Amino acid sequence: MAPTLLELAHWSTWAVCAVLKLPQLAAVLAAGSARGVSLGSLLLELAGFLVFLRYQIYYGYPLQTYLEYPILIAQDAVLLLFVLRFNGNMKRALLYAAMFWGGWYVLTLRKWIIDLAMNLCTFISAASKLAQLRCLWQTKDSGQVSALTWSMSAYTCATRIFTTVVTTNDLSVLIRFITMLILNIWVTVTILRYRKTKKTD
Repeated sequence: MAPTLLELAHWSTWAVCAVLKLPQLAAVLAAGSARGVSLGSLLLELAGFLVFLRYQIYYGYPLQTYLEYPILIAQDAVLLLFVLRFNGNMKRALLYAAMFWGGWYVLTLRKWIIDLAMNLCTFISAASKLAQLRCLWQTKDSGQVSALTWSMSAYTCATRIFTTVVTTNDLSVLIRFITMLILNIWVTVTILRYRKTKKTD
């Protein structure tokens, strides 16, 4: 029973992650605007994804436990380019790319660096969610922010809690996914709240 549930959790996570950012990308493209999408949140999320992926690879964890991260990173990179374009900041794209590539290399120069980065990764990822919440609270408008994308993120965190317990039982990874699950649900509820407010005003 457990192997079947584990496989189902892996496959459903990969399937959801394959399209996770598509609703957000579609909303931004359809509106021709990145209104409501926090650039800071996106950059922090991308940094968190890169650290997490590098950590998983460094410690030789099973590919099934992190296969979605290259897909998520690619989708975030595309979303970042659209946000920069619609905000008139395309000149910064090269700077961000250089910073992320440099960070990818530096993470594994020493074991203590990757371990410290993974411990900080939870804070970085949490900060990305809090930055999006702050943006929503300030504007009281969900703008082009996709509730579907954020709810799918919550689902993948829930499945990854299960797969982590069954496969690696890494406490740092578990804490990260539990924290992200709570914050993804909070962002989703906030998006829906401000979407309703906007429609009724």
